[in-house]
Amino acid sequence: MEILKELNIKIKDLSLYETAFTHTSFANENNTISYERLEYLGDAILEFIMSEYLYQNTDYPEGEMTKLRAHYVCENALYEYSMNLKLNEYLKLGNGEKESGGKYRKAIVADIFEAFIGALYLDQGMDTVKAFIYKYVIPFIEEKKLDFFSDYKSKLQEFVQTDKRSLEYALIDESGPAHNKTFTVVAKIDDIIYGKGVAHSKKEAEQEAAKDALSKAKKTI
Repeated sequence: MEILKELNIKIKDLSLYETAFTHTSFANENNTISYERLEYLGDAILEFIMSEYLYQNTDYPEGEMTKLRAHYVCENALYEYSMNLKLNEYLKLGNGEKESGGKYRKAIVADIFEAFIGALYLDQGMDTVKAFIYKYVIPFIEEKKLDFFSDYKSKLQEFVQTDKRSLEYALIDESGPAHNKTFTVVAKIDDIIYGKGVAHSKKEAEQEAAKDALSKAKKTI
């Protein structure tokens, strides 16, 4: 696998990395294992290393560290890291997903970054993973290279708290195949729908709903 050579990784178990690039659509068609469990592991490891970095290298209070961490581990950010490393070139997709452009689908490309971290951890250990993240992720923080997204949920929360109003997000629709679901979420302020968001992950749909709600709420509240 060329990416492992480029990253100078002397692998012990190639199957871990092959699984990290195996989408559920391919797994279902070929009776094999997808990257989902590795993604779960990689997500936790990335959050830990980012949390440790922010704790050791800033004097920010808890809330500020949490917001900054969320900024750099969101789907948009993971997509950028993954594309920079061209991890999507190694994706194994089912026929339908391949034809519909899954190789460049944000949610999938973001997922394999976390799955790759999970595989790297199991194969090489925490020190190697930390070195990898410090080389390919931390520079985005230190140089403030990209503004991945505005945290609309936090902005909306601050906005409604001013008037002590209630805020909640509700999933109103979930459609599509398991490997490519679309989620529709609404943002309610005092039980009134102010915003609606549609995306391939619940978190991103909530951000879109919050963005929509902010633009409307500021005009009417």
